Amino acid sequence: MHRISVAAAKAQFSAVLAQVEAGEEVVITRRGVAIARIVAEPARSADGFDLQELLQFTDAQTMHEGPDAGTFMAELRRDVRY
Repeated sequence: MHRISVAAAKAQFSAVLAQVEAGEEVVITRRGVAIARIVAEPARSADGFDLQELLQFTDAQTMHEGPDAGTFMAELRRDVRY
């Protein structure tokens, strides 16, 4: 854990962030009293989603049978009264 004053943290903010990215915890102090703690954000899972599952889901959806988007918008505009 690294302790640094508010003034020093402001002057060296990029260096403080580099320390945090390297896994170090940084405590910001004001007049010697800790007021904030900066820690790295936990790593997010990279798996995201299953592409095959998404494709199966989208393939199972029914096709839209109404007017196309252009026709739909034209009807909305025609029906709107200003």
